[in-house]
Amino acid sequence: MAKTDAELLQGDATGFRELYGRYAERIHRYHLRRCGDAEAAHDLTAETFAQAWFARRRFRDEAGGSTAPWLYGIARNVLLESVRRGRIERDAAMRLGVFERLDREPAAAEPDEGWLDGLDEALAGLSEAERAAIELRVVQGLEYDDVAAALSTTAPAARVRVSRGLSALRQRLLNGMEAAR
Repeated sequence: MAKTDAELLQGDATGFRELYGRYAERIHRYHLRRCGDAEAAHDLTAETFAQAWFARRRFRDEAGGSTAPWLYGIARNVLLESVRRGRIERDAAMRLGVFERLDREPAAAEPDEGWLDGLDEALAGLSEAERAAIELRVVQGLEYDDVAAALSTTAPAARVRVSRGLSALRQRLLNGMEAAR
């Protein structure tokens, strides 16, 4: 007799792989319908199952052995967090002047030769923690959990370091531009 989802979830990695096989395509379709981007839907699906793996011990069987409602709840939260993260990054880009409006992509243009003037000096004025956080998050494109792991801190603390560092960097660059006038 086939094991229930709940039994597979509470088992070992082999059981979890079987559970993944039962639901991966459905969770992927869920994400794809909502974001419209196949690559993003794959990433969101992977994140959904990663979170399910880490939260498996907290699962409470409230659906007769089915994990579907629980998995879709995780998928919903992953999607909402992704949207929130994207909004935070767009807001940061707007504050930095990377682009002016959210309803259009930045125009393709060749930058002025001096567009990076003062960046090294502005970065040097940041704390080591802020510089490292910006390097990991902005330059290397790591997720906040990965930034936190690299800096031996928590994800919220990594977010604060990046946010404070970007704010300070923006202010330093603006001050430098005003001084150059």
